[in-house]
Amino acid sequence: MSYTLATLWHDRQRYLPGILAVAFSALLIALQCGLLFGLLSISTIPVDRADADVWIGPKKVLSVDNGQVIPESKMISRVLSLPGVTHAEPYIQRFGFWEKPEGGTDMCILVGCRLTDDAIGPISAIPSELRHKLTEEGAVVVDESELERLDILNAEQLLAEGKSAAAKINGRPVRVVGLVRGMRSIAGPYIFCSLQTARNVMKMGSDQTVFVLARVDDPKRAAAVVQELKDLPVEREEVDMAVFTKQEFSFRSRMHWLLKTKAGLALGYAAALGLLVGLVVTSQTLYAATMASMREYAILLALGIPRWRLRWTVVTQAFWIGVFGVLLSVPVTYMMGELATYLGVKPQLSLELMGAAAVVTLVMAILSGILALRSLKQIEPVNLLR
Repeated sequence: MSYTLATLWHDRQRYLPGILAVAFSALLIALQCGLLFGLLSISTIPVDRADADVWIGPKKVLSVDNGQVIPESKMISRVLSLPGVTHAEPYIQRFGFWEKPEGGTDMCILVGCRLTDDAIGPISAIPSELRHKLTEEGAVVVDESELERLDILNAEQLLAEGKSAAAKINGRPVRVVGLVRGMRSIAGPYIFCSLQTARNVMKMGSDQTVFVLARVDDPKRAAAVVQELKDLPVEREEVDMAVFTKQEFSFRSRMHWLLKTKAGLALGYAAALGLLVGLVVTSQTLYAATMASMREYAILLALGIPRWRLRWTVVTQAFWIGVFGVLLSVPVTYMMGELATYLGVKPQLSLELMGAAAVVTLVMAILSGILALRSLKQIEPVNLLR
């Protein structure tokens, strides 16, 4: 090992491109995956911030964004009939069209939920005083970062004056009565309101909902309750349902965004491209370095050093190039992550993600060393006579 490290240091200018290539690969993989996970976490904010243990929706629902209308009372009755279920309530989330005050429309996501203190919908980000205002017909709350997107930049000034910003959703008039933070969305701004306002805007009946949320006396029993709901017989007049735990539905929604949308596929492709670039550059760097050391390796062969020892040296060099590249990438990755957060996109750079990126990068570096072994086939002691 000491010989390998001494060689790397002595010929550091020769191996520097390989180290930089590995660092670039590790940076790109970690940052792209962190950005991807960050975006996916935004898509499931309503699920993750809700206090519900079980989510019930229409059959074959793919994500929290594309649920269809289901009957409320029958669904809630079926859920409350199970032992251990202490609370159940309706929840509405559907796409709508925000009509801007100055003209034009933009897609939005209307979120309607109960506003009481014991509600289990995603209302944790809404202060109690705003919940009281949302009980008024047509009152809505939006994230303050979405004001420009919704074309209501004067909303903060109007709210400071005790007024509200007027707009329309699906042709129905609404009033922005407050602002929240940390509730941004990918597809369209979240618009929070009461169940009654959501039903009026979406032209739904008083006994219609999109999801039913349930709380279990012991959250550890959520999976068992889900299975019990799945095993319940469906009567002829009842609608079949899809049942998930909170974690299952969040994962299902994120996978839908990852595999069914161009944004998820593009980020995954970019991460794979970074890995490929690092593999090619590192392999070529090691190949060129080995060829440049052809005379030294030929002398070692002439002295009786077995060829497998030389192969092991090349692979060991690849390993240490991978280690140095990963170490170099860590601070740069976190700095780039802070820059992305400042620009409004927060990547999730967890220790698990950084560790996985480091392992993948090290495997890539070792693989590049194996590919560079082809250069040893061209080295023979007879080369010393040339």
